[in-house]
Amino acid sequence: MLGEADALVEVLLDLGVSHQDIEEPLRLARQVLDDRTTREALERAVAELVRDMGEITGGIDLPRYPGASRAVARWFPLYVFAGALPHVRAYHRARGVSDDVSRRTLVDIGRGVAVHRRWHGTGGIMTARWLSLHLRGEIYQLGRLQFQRGTIPQGLGESVAPAGLRAGDPALWLHVPDFMGPLTPDRCDRSLARAREFFAAHYPEEPYRAVLCGSWLLDPQLKRYLPAESNIVRFQERFVVRPLEEPNDMTPVRFVFGSTQVELAELPRRNAVERAVVEHLEGGGHWYGGEGWFLWEGAGEGVGEVEGVGEGRSGR
Repeated sequence: MLGEADALVEVLLDLGVSHQDIEEPLRLARQVLDDRTTREALERAVAELVRDMGEITGGIDLPRYPGASRAVARWFPLYVFAGALPHVRAYHRARGVSDDVSRRTLVDIGRGVAVHRRWHGTGGIMTARWLSLHLRGEIYQLGRLQFQRGTIPQGLGESVAPAGLRAGDPALWLHVPDFMGPLTPDRCDRSLARAREFFAAHYPEEPYRAVLCGSWLLDPQLKRYLPAESNIVRFQERFVVRPLEEPNDMTPVRFVFGSTQVELAELPRRNAVERAVVEHLEGGGHWYGGEGWFLWEGAGEGVGEVEGVGEGRSGR
């Protein structure tokens, strides 16, 4: 596949890679094929990626590119994903996943390339472990949100106990991808409804009762700065939130502004979120993020029915 330009272009388009980022990996593919060590590393990486397809692993680390070319190294995971694509499509068909859901899930590879360009100014893949989830049937794009098959972590065990759940029970991790427009309540409701139907139909052996999220979006401090009707606050209110203890100041800066290489004073303040992220840090505060959950029942209605619930991982 890598040796046939037309075929590789079609695969890259299928994976959502933008036109401006197709020329370089297309040109560099020959270096991968002509070097025996690199070609063998590629074959091993593809085999590792598709081994035990569908098992919940939380993502896998791909073997490193064995050569010295930094440009090829940036694109090496993309070649691995291209090589694994026939296996992924076969798995999706076996699970009854529609071509539409399959395609919209896999174009997250292209989003990963776009994020690399946004953060570093060049094309490439820097989140190979995260994107391996999409290739292994562990995560699916369903409307505005992504849902990852997983389990409740130990850190949330005490929080979920009043709902009859415990650490280790099956749960879906909810993620909020970039470049998808506003996080409105209606769009979230539709996405959650689709997810409920999707996993009941395609993974009936995994009884998901809880939806989890770990994200900077769940930092309760955001409520100090944003109006109650804002999309972020309304998103937070779906969850029972446990604030995280370790500060992580740069995560909201990276996701809101696309870079951490700019002085705070130079960052724009065009809307309430941008102002909140910058002014909180300028005032000496820290951002921590949060980890939250809600019961699948009433996914579009919040979690107020669970006793003890008050205010309270799109984690990439």
